[in-house]
Amino acid sequence: MTLRVDRDKATGVAVVTLDREHRHNAVDLATAAELGEAWRELRFAEEVRAVVLTGAGRAAFCTGIDRGVEVPQPASPYSADDPLIAIGPKSCDLWKPVVAAVNGMACGGAFYLLGESEFLIASETATFFDPHTTYGMVSAYEAVYMAQRMPFGEAARMSLMGTAERLCARRAHEIGLVSELAEPDGLLPAALRAAQTLAGFPTEAVQGTVRALWSAKQAALQQALAQAPALIALGNLPPQRQADLFANRRTAAQPRLR
Repeated sequence: MTLRVDRDKATGVAVVTLDREHRHNAVDLATAAELGEAWRELRFAEEVRAVVLTGAGRAAFCTGIDRGVEVPQPASPYSADDPLIAIGPKSCDLWKPVVAAVNGMACGGAFYLLGESEFLIASETATFFDPHTTYGMVSAYEAVYMAQRMPFGEAARMSLMGTAERLCARRAHEIGLVSELAEPDGLLPAALRAAQTLAGFPTEAVQGTVRALWSAKQAALQQALAQAPALIALGNLPPQRQADLFANRRTAAQPRLR
């Protein structure tokens, strides 16, 4: 198993942990399937009224799709198969509140998960970046999710600057991407404290408020995401060219932390 789901019936909180620390919690096909199954199962778990989502260890929350995954693509330039498209709670119709506890690096496909969480609590050592453009890939889904959560200029800068820059936790908090900062040892307790508060309220009211919040932006979000497959198919470099750029990443300059 590459995913842990721990439930506390006494508090009504489940902790969903990406458990691939040796791969910086990158998502392979098995993990993607497990995430979808976990969210769908939690829809029916009456004892669970709020969720904390995090990653194992301190190095990374999630670094997106595992580079070792091969995903066959259709020949049409108007479509692209994305194994991460349904790894978030909202895409699996879970409307119980999800608090993301971000430890270490959060980049690329991690934004599918962060983009569908209610709010983020981050370790003071967390960093955020989007490597797509560096490796000849279009940041489409990731950029759309971040543009929904960040000032446009900040989302554009992160999406376009690739691996040249990383957003520090302090700056992420300043711009509103992160709602609370915590010391590394205090990250999970801070997220649990918030989730336990939510779980203690009447769940019908909480879930209704979650739906209301998402209804404010869901139409624009769906319209934007609908453009993503064609943009990716038309703009991505061939897989081998992407792999060559990724293989040479160790010779690149160290990223600027801002």
